Parts: sequence; structure tokens; C-alpha cells
Amino acid sequence: MTVGDPLSASAFELAAAIREGALSSRAIVEAHIERAKTINPTINAIVVPRYEQALREADEADAARAVCEDLDELPPLHGVPCTIKESFAFTGLPNTSGLVSRRGAVAEVDATTVARLRAAGAICIGLTNVSELCMWMESSNHVYGRSNNPYDPRCIVGGSSGGEGAIVGAGASPFGLGADIGGSIRMPAFFCGAFGHKPTGGVVPATGQYPIAENAALGYLSTGPIARRAADLLPLLRILAGPDGEDPSTRRVVLEDRPPEDLRGLDVVVVENDGKGPVDHELVEALERAASALADRGARIERARIPEFGRAFELWSALMAEAAQVSFREHLGLPERGALGRELVRWTVGRSPHTLPALVLAAMEDARPFVPSAAGRQRMLREVEALRRRVVQLIGPRGVMLYPPHPRPAPRHGSPLLRPFDFAYTAVFNILELPVTQVPMGLSRQGLPLGVQVVGVHDNDALTIAVGEVLEDAIGGWVRPAA
Repeated sequence: MTVGDPLSASAFELAAAIREGALSSRAIVEAHIERAKTINPTINAIVVPRYEQALREADEADAARAVCEDLDELPPLHGVPCTIKESFAFTGLPNTSGLVSRRGAVAEVDATTVARLRAAGAICIGLTNVSELCMWMESSNHVYGRSNNPYDPRCIVGGSSGGEGAIVGAGASPFGLGADIGGSIRMPAFFCGAFGHKPTGGVVPATGQYPIAENAALGYLSTGPIARRAADLLPLLRILAGPDGEDPSTRRVVLEDRPPEDLRGLDVVVVENDGKGPVDHELVEALERAASALADRGARIERARIPEFGRAFELWSALMAEAAQVSFREHLGLPERGALGRELVRWTVGRSPHTLPALVLAAMEDARPFVPSAAGRQRMLREVEALRRRVVQLIGPRGVMLYPPHPRPAPRHGSPLLRPFDFAYTAVFNILELPVTQVPMGLSRQGLPLGVQVVGVHDNDALTIAVGEVLEDAIGGWVRPAA
């Protein structure tokens, strides 16, 4: 196989080139490391580099390929580089999740999904940045600092898998591993111009992440890939999926191929906003381009309004509160409410180990009306069940929904504090446990990535990914940043 530029190829194209002898793993890994070394001082995406180890592993992969008598026996990602979110345990490497009190925490075993990627032959070149305790739209913390957008360093990368979105969007990693409980795969993929997939709840185990969701929230937490090419999403999901005997929420799902001809007659529901406020006109235009591209391939287009989406933040918050045994404040190490007040005072004089968003989130957790009563939470649980039934019926077994990933392209640093509820555009699908593929849709007039969420019904992951591949073919997909 001929690969013109390893920094543009898909992971499985690179794997094929290694298997066929067209490129060495050493050359591919080295090219991505050199790109990372060039861009990382600007974007601060890789926060735990393992460049030398990766090159040694690439040499080992090349040596193994040289003596392999049956190349089909090589694992599917043999010798291919990748990156991994720092909140996933990787044996011998830091696992702080951006929390200062966890400095020095080193993983003793691989997270299940990390182990599966390594067994598949992938070579990790580094761990990537997160928001503090993985709970904010900016990937910034006092352990590793702030990550910056590869298309405009003045803008955010999203969170909590922001380092992954940034390094993949920058072209320095063909794919990465992220996790998503409120948009943490899709927002970084959107803001940084990459593809991302949030699987159906329960498809991929969350074992080995810190922090880890509890009870019903394990179904809202989805582990999945961020990639520069849509074709990688489904084979990566197959590697990651399936029970591990530890995560009780995980079940076995058959992920069948959906060839493009299966998309003829596809039902496409277009929902322009949540009914509470406007969405940037360029994102609405991108939504319409996606619908038109699918209509050109035989899809039936329908437009709908879902007023309940306007309550997404309240519903998400209620279900998260209902599932949690340990509060966010306790995770921060501030179990007493007075401790939080003192910490906010310390922050004002630059002495807190915590970021302002983390402290604000902890304060909101205690505030009314953000935390409803037990009876209120039960009522909202029933509302979510009703919304789930309505959305599934609206989309149908052979359909998808197109919905904006956010009200605007990547905001400037700090601005999410002024609009803290915008993540509800992604979070609503976590509590519905639906599969969503985030698809890049070119660049705005300001040079920032545009995108669309492609939503399906439960276990229709292969269909939303196939739609992503069609849109990539029609519109272009990932666009390499100028820098």
C-alpha cells in the first residue's frame, strides 16, 4: 500500500503500509513524534511524553514484522502510533486526572481499553491533557497547565479529552482514546476539527479510569476514539468494545459494517437548536450542508423541534446527582462545605491548587435549584425515560439525527465560565445513552472547525459512523491546521 503522507493517513492505512512493507513503524512513529515536538510547545496537548519508549517499541514492531511468516497474524494496529487521555491508567505512567493532590500517582496496571489497544499493536507516544477531574469544557489544571487549540491558540480545546482532540486535530496522532460523560469526546473533536465517537452506553468498559462514574452513571460514561479519519472509528470501536468482567454496565454488542449503499433511503431528522437560544449561523449552515449531502445520496430529510432539549442541563444534572455516591466536592478533597469557601478565598490570592471552574462546579453542586430534591430527581428520571422513547421513535431504526455539537465554534479561553451550560448540546445524549458520531464540517470564516453530531438509536453505532464516512467523502473531513 502507498501512503503519501503518514501525517494524513488513517491508522488502519498506516497499519496496512507497515504490514506490506511500504513503510516502517519506526518511520511512522518518528514522523508523528516530530510533528508533536513541533506543535506541542504551542498547544500543550501531550503532557506525559513517552517518545523514546515509543521509538523502541516501533523498532520491536519492525523486527517482529521482519520475522513474521504469516503477516495476517500481526495484530490489527501493529506498529501504529496513538495517544491516550491521562485519566486512563497506563502502567508506570502518571494518572492524576489533573488533580494536584494526585501528583505522584502512578498506574500499576493498564485500563482495560489501554490494554486492548496495546494488545492490538498500537504504540502510545504520550498521554494527553484533561480538565481538572475531567469535569469542564477547558482542558486546564495546575498539574500540567492549559491546552490550546491547534487552529487558534487563543481558543479552547474542549474537555475533558481536550488534549486528545488537540493532538489529533494538529495531525500529530492518527487517533486517541477519550471518555465522554457530558461531551468529553465530542466537544474536543468538534473544537479541534477531528472525528469522535461516543458509543452507546454499555458498549465499552470504563475500568481503569480516574475518576470513575458510579451506579447508573456508568451507562452515561462512554469510552471511545477520536481520530482524524472516519474510517478508523468502527474498527477502533470493535477493539475497545465488549465486557471485561469488571465494569458491570458493559454488554456485548454486534457492530456490523454499514456500506454506503445501505444509506439509500436513510431517514434524517434535522434539529437546529435546543429551543433556548440561537446557534451560530455558520454551524446552522454546516448542518444544512450535511443534510443536503445526505439527501443527494437518497436520504429522506425531516425537520423537527424537541423542546425538551432545552432542559438538557437540568436533566443531566439530576441524573448525575442521583447516581453519585461521592460528590465532586469530595473528589476535590473538600468534603466540608466550609472548606470550599476557604478554597475560593485562597484562589483569589493565587494560592489554591484548584482551577476556578472546578471550584465553581463544586459550589454549583451545593446550590439550588441545580440540585433538586429526591422527589424532583425521580420526576426527572421519568422525564428522561419519556424523552428517550420520543427521540428513539423520531429517529427510527434506519435513521439518524443531525444536531449541533455546541452553540458556537471554539470559544476563547475563559469564556465558558460566562456560558457554563452550553455543554448541554452534547450532554443530553449521555443520559439518553445514544451513540453519537462527531463529524468535522470544514472551517469557519475565522478558520475554526465546524461540525455536526450524528445521533442514532441504541446500538446503531455502525450507522452513525457510516454517515460520518459519507459526510467526510462529500465535504472533506479533517483539515490540517495551517501551523
